[in-house]
Amino acid sequence: LPGTGGGTLAVAAERRILLINNFFNPPSQTQRNRTTSVARNNYRITTVESGRHADILDKDMAKGSKRISIHDLAAELGLSISTISRALNNAADVSDATKAQVWALAEKLNYQPNSLAASLRSGRSNMLGVIVPHINGAFFPAVVHGIERLASKAGFNVMICQSSEEVAREKKHINALLKAQVDGVLVSMSSTTHEFAHFEQVRRKGTPLVFFDRIPELPDVCGVVVDDYRGAYQLTEHLLAQGCRRIAHLAGPQHLNITFNRHQAYRDALLAHGLPYDEQLVIPLQNSRESGGAAAMRHLLDAGGQPDAVFAAYDFAAAGALQVLEERGLRVPEDLALAGFSNEPFTTMVKPRLTSVDQRGELMGEAAVQLFLQLLKRTDTFTGQRIVLKPKLLIRESSLH
Repeated sequence: LPGTGGGTLAVAAERRILLINNFFNPPSQTQRNRTTSVARNNYRITTVESGRHADILDKDMAKGSKRISIHDLAAELGLSISTISRALNNAADVSDATKAQVWALAEKLNYQPNSLAASLRSGRSNMLGVIVPHINGAFFPAVVHGIERLASKAGFNVMICQSSEEVAREKKHINALLKAQVDGVLVSMSSTTHEFAHFEQVRRKGTPLVFFDRIPELPDVCGVVVDDYRGAYQLTEHLLAQGCRRIAHLAGPQHLNITFNRHQAYRDALLAHGLPYDEQLVIPLQNSRESGGAAAMRHLLDAGGQPDAVFAAYDFAAAGALQVLEERGLRVPEDLALAGFSNEPFTTMVKPRLTSVDQRGELMGEAAVQLFLQLLKRTDTFTGQRIVLKPKLLIRESSLH
């Protein structure tokens, strides 16, 4: 399940095992009158309860560990269901003594409120769905960290899904999140997404939809991006200032806004400085990983006419290019300047340290949640709102001729 940790499942399984052991090996009366608690992964597991509480657990065990309901609490305490509900919700018209009694029993029986039923009553699930293309590197984890931090402060739990750059998985996650009745969906689309009917499905249901980083060409889209064009333009100008004149570009997919803008900025910067745009120096990347960068770098060198600088659309692609340059005996930056984009942590650990552009991952995640919260308050039709973050060029040794 998206966003479900293993700890809860492990505790549930252990609790069932303990209850089954008690069923086949009934405890003595002394044991039945004693509550035994076992700490596992910061959870409290009640194994044996006294009096009628034990009877309830035994009956539930015989039924397959049926979940304790609000009806069980009401029957045990001799109170109405509405009183139990109000006590659990800390209503002012319920006495403190009754609240304490209800909460004590709820804790003993490990009562968990039915969140789906509560969401149906309130119209809110307090759940926020997030879909990322992958969790490789540091960028998307940083975005998710920013999302979770601000969403948690606003009272929302976060369900995280990974499309693995597959549009089919992306569509599956959209359907799952809608069935879970999330209050909003934040998504960075996969590199294989070319049609957007599943995103329109979210908007038709009136669910707030916010894109981050990768944004489709749709009318009235709400999203948060870094200014990829500005970052790439500044980076290309930096290479030009170092005296580079044959600058190659390892380009990402041109149907994605981020890599299209990086390529466009590279082209425009060359033309603005009176240099020709040479398509032979633009090599499409097979993927955004080291293998893609290595393959593109080999292709570029084997084609002849060695460049004096390489700008890779991704840091990992730049790392792959660096490996090939070392294999071929070419020095960076003495023989060839090298730069990437994203400011992955490893860029400060390789030798030479890699020039890059910071995408402001955590800030992007926080801005996406802020935009979601704004949309959640609106009662009219959602209109396109876009937040553009300022990138930061980080000049390091790999590009200093």
